[in-house]
Amino acid sequence: MRAMNSQIATKPIAEEDLKQRRIRSFVLRQGRLTKGQEKALSEFWPQFGVDYEAAQIDLPTIFGRADSLKILEIGFGMGETTAKIAQGMPERDFLGVEVHTPGVGGLLKLVGEMSLSNVRVVQHDVVDVLNHMLPDASLDGAHIFFPDPWHKKRHHKRRLIQAEFVRLLCAKIKPGGYLHVATDWQEYAEWVLEVLQAEPLLKNTAQDYAEKPSYRPLTKFESRGIKLGHGVWDLVFTRV
Repeated sequence: MRAMNSQIATKPIAEEDLKQRRIRSFVLRQGRLTKGQEKALSEFWPQFGVDYEAAQIDLPTIFGRADSLKILEIGFGMGETTAKIAQGMPERDFLGVEVHTPGVGGLLKLVGEMSLSNVRVVQHDVVDVLNHMLPDASLDGAHIFFPDPWHKKRHHKRRLIQAEFVRLLCAKIKPGGYLHVATDWQEYAEWVLEVLQAEPLLKNTAQDYAEKPSYRPLTKFESRGIKLGHGVWDLVFTRV
């Protein structure tokens, strides 16, 4: 792992790294870093950050242990959920991938505050990470919690959960591993269910939507939505 350079620590990913023809599932916005996030990036990236490069990494080496399950956290936002899950499951290792610098700083800040040793972070597009950094059958599971639903029909092409993406992700998950997606947008939940059910390498653990696994904590936003009567849908599939 190489230390994060000061340019990455103070602004989002270099624009030239993201100019590709493939449709992105995110819009990279200039986010303002808090002093705490900026300090965390500087202090903790050398230990917990993994620089993106188009070369495969060895997860046991990255985490310093080979006998733990390796879970990919895709688009972890500000990092609260990933940090809580990692704290509650110290026997597992979590590789978080996020494009937005404030979120990366937020998770690293929590890693420091909670003295977590089982979290590593990559700041890059997860499709590139899957294509170039992660070996096939290297993951025991993957979490995609509350991805952008891109609710307007003309934007559906930007949705992360697409057949091609799921097929790529399945190649990286070991047989017997799992994929857990959660969303608070019903139409997107139906979309995700249809896409996952169509993938022959996945098997649903429920008839349609699963009960929320105990390891996924409720966020403040989610708890507020539930009180207002909003739904949340969890989908848990196993890799066959």
